[in-house]
Amino acid sequence: MLTRNCLSLLLWVLFDGGLLTPLQPQPQHTLATEPRENVIHLPGQRSHVHRVKRGWVWNQFFVLEEYMGSEPQYVGKLHSDLDKGEGTVKYTLSGDGAGTVFTIDETTGDIHAIRSLDREEKPFYTLRAQAVDIETRKPLEPESEFIIKVQDINDNEPKFLDGPYIASVPEMSPVGAYVLQVKATDADDPTYGNSARVVYSILQGQPYFSIDPKTGVIRTALPNMDREVKEQYQVLIQAKDMGGQLGGLAGTTIVNITLTDVNDNPPRFPKSIFHLKVPESSPVGSAIGRIRAVDPDFGQNAEIEYNIVPGDGGNLFDIVTDEDTQEGVIKLKKPLDFETKKAYTFKVEAANVHLDHRFHSAGPFKDTATVKISVLDVDEPPVFSKPVYTMEVYEDTPVGTIIGAVTAQDLDVGSSAVRYLIDWKSDGDSYFTIDATEGTIATNELLDRESTAQYNFSIIASKVSNPLLTSKVNILINVLDVNEFPPEISVPYETAVCENAKPGQIIQIVSAADRDLSPAGQQFSFKLSPEAAIKPNFTVRDFRNNTAGIETRRNGYSRRQQELYFLPVVIEDSSYPVQSSTNTMTIRVCRCDSDGTILSCNVEAIFLPVGLSTGALIAILLCVVILLAIVVLYVALRRQKKKDTLMTSKEDIRDNVIHYDDEGGGEEDTQAFDIGALRNPKVIEDNKIRRDIKPDSLCLPRQRPPVEDNTDIRDFINQRLQEHDVDPTAPPYDSLATYAYEGDGSVADSLSSIESLTTEADQDYNYLTDWGPRFKVLADMFGEEESYNPDKVT
Repeated sequence: MLTRNCLSLLLWVLFDGGLLTPLQPQPQHTLATEPRENVIHLPGQRSHVHRVKRGWVWNQFFVLEEYMGSEPQYVGKLHSDLDKGEGTVKYTLSGDGAGTVFTIDETTGDIHAIRSLDREEKPFYTLRAQAVDIETRKPLEPESEFIIKVQDINDNEPKFLDGPYIASVPEMSPVGAYVLQVKATDADDPTYGNSARVVYSILQGQPYFSIDPKTGVIRTALPNMDREVKEQYQVLIQAKDMGGQLGGLAGTTIVNITLTDVNDNPPRFPKSIFHLKVPESSPVGSAIGRIRAVDPDFGQNAEIEYNIVPGDGGNLFDIVTDEDTQEGVIKLKKPLDFETKKAYTFKVEAANVHLDHRFHSAGPFKDTATVKISVLDVDEPPVFSKPVYTMEVYEDTPVGTIIGAVTAQDLDVGSSAVRYLIDWKSDGDSYFTIDATEGTIATNELLDRESTAQYNFSIIASKVSNPLLTSKVNILINVLDVNEFPPEISVPYETAVCENAKPGQIIQIVSAADRDLSPAGQQFSFKLSPEAAIKPNFTVRDFRNNTAGIETRRNGYSRRQQELYFLPVVIEDSSYPVQSSTNTMTIRVCRCDSDGTILSCNVEAIFLPVGLSTGALIAILLCVVILLAIVVLYVALRRQKKKDTLMTSKEDIRDNVIHYDDEGGGEEDTQAFDIGALRNPKVIEDNKIRRDIKPDSLCLPRQRPPVEDNTDIRDFINQRLQEHDVDPTAPPYDSLATYAYEGDGSVADSLSSIESLTTEADQDYNYLTDWGPRFKVLADMFGEEESYNPDKVT
């Protein structure tokens, strides 16, 4: 209440006392300030002759925020000039917060705030006031608008909306180097008092950093801050309003500051001498040791490059940098040998890759250390004197001939003896042998260059003291050629000559081939054989360039007289010993045109008249085919007729046996019929070859077993034979038509129909093929019949 009275008094002094310049004259129907009270007058209508007292335009009230009183806070008073105090005027209030935040007494026009207000939530309210006649409900004057402003108090502390902060600054930075700017925000009214005036300060982080109280800029406060000593800093910043005075509100934030690295430290070896031990068997290119220089810097500032300082042993080794560990990896460039040199000493230099010129004054950013390498002795396999051995041997060299030797030595201290053997995997056929002690290689079989010109195998050398230590070397043996094969004519072996050829005409160019490995410049010579040189039809012309030409020696050749000529050609080589061969060339006589183009070389063309057309040849061949078809048809019909006759015969079998009126040719006819066969039935079994023909090859037919069921017929024949033997009136014996016993081994089988099969189709005629070319037609006609089946008996 005291504050409100003081405020009212202050306003009255300022405006009524003339201390402030008026904003503008109060126009008609506007709110005016009451000189001595917090009152807004609502002027009514006045006569034009009545002078109106001038006042100051003041259309706003003030109300304190965060009011905590028990009574509603009084804001101000509305009053109209037409209100005579008789209770006929009613005051109304509308606009922001009317009825909810602010209330008005309709009779007196007093305005109160009924709840606490927050300026940060809403800084002012715009309201409208009006005076109304109670009885008529009509406005007494136009509606007037005024503002109620919420007066600020310091109820908000400064806040760091972006905190906590993270910043970095290079190490070794000078004093005052910029780090970061912080900013605090105060929600109070910056235009009223010092409630929003913020001052910055450091509560934690001295003496390393400082802050500007007004701008909040953080800077370094100490020189030469070293990251390797301390890298992380945490600074506590405070912002306080009311200009930092007592009673002000404060807020804090944390700033994490990191010192970034700079290359301010050179690499250093932790010791001056490094000792390494390396086996002499270490392979070239392998890593044999590691050394390391220490650099306290970080990242690329700690990258180190190692180099070997030229000196004793440095050319055998190399050093590279391990990018992950920044170690120097020493590698072997050349093989080590304990027996040659047992120790090596050299220097290694370590230097930074990325330099900072600001710190060159501190000294060179490099360091040097000595590396001593001791070579360890290793039991090694024997060493051959050559990486590859090449030897030569002539083909057909006698078995056991020594063609070369290999040598391997044990180079270790206290050398051991060496044993040799051939790797059986590379010489599985055992063409060579090796002396296990001396290493001499000899042939084990006869070699043939034309079969294999080169041999490639391996020899293994092992130490006697340690057979597991072995070494291997390749052996190449070239087989040298010996002139053992004569030259021969290269294809073709056959050529042609025209009938109208002239003497001296070259009809074919021939060359020679030798299976031997011919040396450079070898020459082949060509000539006719001595027996062909006498009255030759052709000759050989040697061109002296390893080729020769077949030359004609006659004026024209006739195919009718001789179609083929055989020309023996002798070829000799020039190697030692000289080899020669006789090669026969076939020369065929052909019919050619006038230009020498071959028209025909066929054999059948010789027997045809000149000028016989192709159509005529076709007609002749067609006639021959028709004649052959007629013959085959005729033979087939005859066979069919014969088969029908045999199948329909009704004659008595006994008559067919005894009534053959076949007269012989007399006693001088010894070729057609053998009389001895009748006198001695066994003769036919001894002499099974027919005397009237001479077959190329004799194949006996399959013998049929004798039929035991015809004894009555045999007895009948024997009886008739005895009767004729004692009858002096009987005809000559050689013309007797009855046959007593035909025997079992007849080449033609039985001529009687007693044991004949039912049909001719059941008989076997395959034996006809064995009687020679004269019976070929019959064999072709009857050879397709089925063979005789002994199980069937007629």
